[in-house]
Amino acid sequence: LRLLMLGDSITAGYGLARAEGPPARIQALLRERGRNVRVIDAGVSGDTTAGGRARIEWALADRPHAAIVALGGNDGLRGLPPSQMRTNLTAILDVLARRSIPTLLAGMLPPPNLGAEYGRDFVGVFEGLARDRPELIFYPFLLDGVAGEPRLNQPDRIHPTAEGATLIAQRMLPFIETLLDRVRVSAAG
Repeated sequence: LRLLMLGDSITAGYGLARAEGPPARIQALLRERGRNVRVIDAGVSGDTTAGGRARIEWALADRPHAAIVALGGNDGLRGLPPSQMRTNLTAILDVLARRSIPTLLAGMLPPPNLGAEYGRDFVGVFEGLARDRPELIFYPFLLDGVAGEPRLNQPDRIHPTAEGATLIAQRMLPFIETLLDRVRVSAAG
């Protein structure tokens, strides 16, 4: 099975060796559990939801059977309007739905310095998409258990260490396995 992970620098494993980033760790954990899955790393450092939207068709060139959409962090860091983020994520999810690709949406939290209203609206985008699209697998916070933990983050306090990336993979694993259970692969693959 081919699992696409569309994301930003967290997905790309910024500051880590390729084998240490979340896609490689997810792939290794799935294989340890007897699942023959290749995780396609479609992470681009600095990418926003608009960037992901612009490259979704390109990212599908490897014909994935399932997808993880892990974007939004840079939208928050740049203070971009949550309404714009929702439009972009909706477009990405629409492309995946048209191709009948089961999808996991990984949520993100905004920086606290943007205020409570921005924070509510930002989180509301992910929660609203999950509510409006019951077919999605929703993982509320990509950095759950890692954000704010100094030993699990690089000195920039944004990007996970190898240990942090492993924890991300471990925490997401049950959600990813549920996602993979929804895949229907033809004999042609």
